[in-house]
Amino acid sequence: RAGAAFQYLLVQKTGAQKNVGLIQLNRPQVLNALCEGLMAELRQALEAMESDPEVGAIVLTGSEKAFAAGADIKEMQNKTFQECYKSAFLSGWDKVSHVRKPIIAAVNGYALGGGCELAMMCDIIYAGEKAQFGQPEILLGTIPGAGGTQRLTKAVGKSLAMEMVLTGDRISA
Repeated sequence: RAGAAFQYLLVQKTGAQKNVGLIQLNRPQVLNALCEGLMAELRQALEAMESDPEVGAIVLTGSEKAFAAGADIKEMQNKTFQECYKSAFLSGWDKVSHVRKPIIAAVNGYALGGGCELAMMCDIIYAGEKAQFGQPEILLGTIPGAGGTQRLTKAVGKSLAMEMVLTGDRISA
């Protein structure tokens, strides 16, 4: 479905040989907040790229201002734990980590909460000078929910991961 019309993504094949799948998160009005619709489209785009024999690698990116500023809080705020549990909320978010082709996160601007977790699911992260990574869920009275605590510990070590998760502080590239 490269080139197919998506509501929340821009998807194309690029590169000199058109063998790089480029997926750009495209919700600039909310700093690419990760709503259920965006995540469903991302799974579709990744499945299409994975099954396309011409695609050798995939680049996942956002905008200069935000890779993804996190999960869409407005979409989540009225859900109870029971509703989230029954609906398997966040299921499928880890599709990125199961794709067999290499995925490169090209991060500039904010990669916060779910956005940081999404970047960490990729095989490689290239961070621009303005990239800001953080797990600010504690500031909302919750903790990272899509594997952020586990991936962050592996990426930056226990001490810095604890500091980021427990304070909501950000780190730069």
